[in-house]
Amino acid sequence: MSNLFWLSDEQMARLRPFFPKSHNKPRADDRRVLSGIIFINCNGLRWSDAPPEYGPPKTLFNRWKRWSDMGVFARMMEGLASEAAVRKIVMIDATYLKAYRTASSLRLKKGGHGRLIGRTKGGMNTKLHAVTDANGRPIRFFMTADQVSDYIGAAALLSNLPEAEWLLADRGYDADWYREALQDKGITPCIPSRKSRGKPVKYGKRRYKRRNRIEIMLGRLKDWRRVATRYDRCPKGFLPAIALAAIVIF
Repeated sequence: MSNLFWLSDEQMARLRPFFPKSHNKPRADDRRVLSGIIFINCNGLRWSDAPPEYGPPKTLFNRWKRWSDMGVFARMMEGLASEAAVRKIVMIDATYLKAYRTASSLRLKKGGHGRLIGRTKGGMNTKLHAVTDANGRPIRFFMTADQVSDYIGAAALLSNLPEAEWLLADRGYDADWYREALQDKGITPCIPSRKSRGKPVKYGKRRYKRRNRIEIMLGRLKDWRRVATRYDRCPKGFLPAIALAAIVIF
C-alpha cells in the first residue's frame, strides 16, 4: 500500500527521548510499531485491520495499551509543546466529539468512574477543552461530558495555565470570577462580553482575531477519525489518541 504512514528519521529522533527504557528483551521495531499505531488512529481502523506491513496487530495493540497506561503519549505531547510553544499569548476553547455506540454506554460498574459522555439534542458526545500557544499548538487538554459548561473546563485548566501575558477566549468564557482569576495569575483576558452583560468590557479586537488558530487546531484534530468519533469507553483510552494526534500534526 502506497498510502501507509511512516515516521521519518527526524521525527523518530524527536520522539525517542520520551520512549520508556526497554527491560528484559528488546522491543519490536519502534518505527514500524509507532507508524502502525498512528495509521490506525488516524484512519479509525480496528486493530485487526492493521496492514501487514506494520506487523502483528496484537503487537500494535499491546504497545498502544501499555504506553497509554504509562502516560508516554501525554509526556511526548507536553515535552514537545514545551520546546516549541510561544506563550506570550495563550488561547482556550472547547469542541464536541461524537461518541460512537460502543463508547456511549452510561452504565457503570459499582465504584467505577464516569465515561465523560453526555446526552444532548445532538446525541451522545464528549466535550474536549484545549489550551494552545499563540500559534495554535496544543499545550493542555481536558475532557468533560457534553452538557458540562465551558466554565468547568476553564476552571479545571486554570491552575495549569502556563505563564503568559494574554489569554484569548470567546464570549462563552466571559465571567467576572474567571477574569479575576486570570488577573491574579498575571494574565490579561482578551474576551468579548456576553450580550447579556449590562456594561460591555473592552478587549483588543485585533489581538482577538488570532483566536481562529485554536479553532483551526481543533478542526485538524477532528481530521483523525479516532478523535472525531470516540470509540473508547474509558477516558484513559481516548485521551492518548488525542495526544497522539497533536504530536503528529503539530
